[in-house]
Order: sequence, then structure tokens, then C-alpha cells
Amino acid sequence: MNEALETKLAAARTRLILDKPFLGALVLRLPMIAADPQWCPTTATNARQFYYNPDFIKALSLEQVQFMLAHEALHCALSHFARRQHRIKFRWDLACDYAINPLLVREGLPPPPTAHIMMEYEGMTAEEIYPLLDDNDSEEPLDKHVYDEHEPQEQGKGQKPDHQGDSREQQQPQDPPDTDADTDPDAGGAPQPPPLELEESDNLSVQWQQRMAGAAQQAQQAGKLGDSLARLVEHLLQPQLPWRALLAHYMSVNARDDYTYMRPSRREGSAILPSLRSHQLNIVVALDISGSIQETALQEFVAEIDVIKAQIRARITVLACDAQLDESGPWTYEPWEHLTLPKQFNGGGGTRFAPIFDWTEQCDMAPDLLVYFTDAAGTFPESPPAYPVLWLVKGKKTVPWGQRVQLN
Repeated sequence: MNEALETKLAAARTRLILDKPFLGALVLRLPMIAADPQWCPTTATNARQFYYNPDFIKALSLEQVQFMLAHEALHCALSHFARRQHRIKFRWDLACDYAINPLLVREGLPPPPTAHIMMEYEGMTAEEIYPLLDDNDSEEPLDKHVYDEHEPQEQGKGQKPDHQGDSREQQQPQDPPDTDADTDPDAGGAPQPPPLELEESDNLSVQWQQRMAGAAQQAQQAGKLGDSLARLVEHLLQPQLPWRALLAHYMSVNARDDYTYMRPSRREGSAILPSLRSHQLNIVVALDISGSIQETALQEFVAEIDVIKAQIRARITVLACDAQLDESGPWTYEPWEHLTLPKQFNGGGGTRFAPIFDWTEQCDMAPDLLVYFTDAAGTFPESPPAYPVLWLVKGKKTVPWGQRVQLN
């Protein structure tokens, strides 16, 4: 039976490599180890190995085994082991499963009967799904996520009892299995590995991001990277830099304070000393009021603009737009004036970005910088303007030109 299971797992892995090279390349990074059924009822991962219950794998079809292999590999590639932070482990594990399963279904992999599929969560991250889950959700995660610390034993609101919570305490700490070769199931089921240390988790997160980038590149070259996975990879691999720092950088770079050596007045003496020549920065701030941006997010964004504006001497012109400009605008604020949002916007429709750029074309002077706060779900102008544009984007949508900064 052990030999048959090994053949089945190897065949499933090979099929993934041939048919779905992105997922197959990730699965190759996880040695397959038969686990003790006492702690592993289905499959599990510690971000280093793929653990499986032989009886569970035996009951699955070859395609369902592919699903489970890819499921564990995506937990690792998406760094779910490093992203939980303060969240309750049980709900976080469910959110991670709900984020992965629709992707695999979309890839044509049939799930096992115990998998919970919520297609309305398709395209959402685990962080976005987590607050949508009911505190009393009785669903069990599809697999065991043993890379993370267990919850404390006392039960609080929204906590799920961890039926295997004491298994780690009953065992002596074990060294991680050899990652260079698959473990022989004849040797008996492997014990539950200890959770990752913080430094180990950080290092593995970087490694898996590099592996995901390489796997995506190979799959794209082969023309076998699905649209859903391609969007996910693009979103995760873009630079995750603090948007406030990037905004401050762009505004500071465009603030043209410089020294001038123009001939001074004769009354100032014979020496020619440099003097500071200051140019007031002219910034247009465009706000997407199509209904997808919450008011709290707008308030936070405007407050940050106000702080930076006071530091670099800038005049701010605020425009609001959904499919057309808000007729009650624009609102202009001098450097010494406090930047505040209007009490009410006349928006809520669809999204077109062209009206903002049409408005700037009619001005006597082009802005030094245009900052657009949006979810990027709309129609863009075909060509970029001559001045720099900074898109501050909430969500996963891309922009055709300009500098995109992720706000999530």
C-alpha cells in the first residue's frame, strides 16, 4: 500500500508539473512525508514539507490529490504562515483556505469532499476574508497548518477548541525532517513538527516569494499561467512599500527649492553669494467618489496630504470625480490653510478618469504632480499627460501608466 501511495503522489505531482507548471514548480519544493494520523487527519504543511495521512490520500482520486498538493503549496507561496499577526488562529486558517480553494477550482482541479468552496471569496486575500467570517463558524479547515503557534487553552469569543492542541506538549521536540528527500512511509508516521520561529518564518517568506516569482516566469513562458493566478502573483510581487513614504518622496522631489546665482543689487556689496529661490508646488489631488472608497479612507489620505503640504510649501487643488467631475469643486488650499474634505460629494456612479485630466489641460499651467486616490476600477485615458501621475490604489487593479502605489 505504501508503494502504491508513493506512486499516486508522484503521479499527481508530475501531472501538475506538466499541465500546471506554476503550481507544479511550487509543489516540487515540498518533500512528501507520511504523517502520524493522530495529528494529521488529512494533509498538513509547516512551510517546509507536505505531510499526508495515508488513508486520506488513498481515498482521493488522482485529481483530488493534485488539489491537496497545490493547496499546501499555495499556503506556503502566499506566506500565510507569516501573515496571521493578532488574528485568531482558527478563523485565520479558515480564511486562508477560503482564499485558496476558489483559485484551484478555477484552475480546473476538483476538490475533495471535505473542502469548503465559497466562490464569492474568489480574488480576495485572507486578510479581506477574515472579518467576513462568523465568530461561531463551525467549519473545519481542510488541512492542518502546523507552521503557526497554537491558541491559548482558554476559550474566548470566536475561538475554536483545538482538539490536537495538547499533542505537541505530549511529544518531545523533534528535529525537522530532512528536506532533501522524501521520507519512507514504511518508517511509520512522522510526528507533528514544532511551529516556526519568527526569524525562520521571515526567512521562509522571502524564499517562497522568490520561488513564486520563478515559477510564475516559467509558467508564463510556457503559456500555462491562468488569469486568476497571474493577477494574484502580480499583486503579491509588486513592491510593498509604505505609501506615506512614497507620497512624501514624490512631493519632495517635485518641490523645486534651489539656489540662484543671479547678479545681486549693488547695495548688497561686491561679493556674490547664493540665495535660496523657492517655487511653490502646485499639486492636484483627485478623489475617486464612485462609491467603492470609504469615507474613513479618504479622511486618512487627506490628512496625510495636509501634513506633507505644510512641510514643502504646496498649493493643493482637490477634485472629486466618478464618471464626471463634482460640479461643486474644485477646492483650493494654500500652504498655510488646513486641508479638509468637503462635507458632501455628489458621486456614487461609475468611474472614468478622463475628466480629471481634461480639467488640468484647460488650466494655464500644468500641475507639478497629480495624485489620484482610487481603486483603479474604471476607464483610463489612452495616453499619459506630460506631468507625473501618482496612483494611490486600494485593491488589486493595475494602471496603464504612471506610478502605482499599493494602499492595502
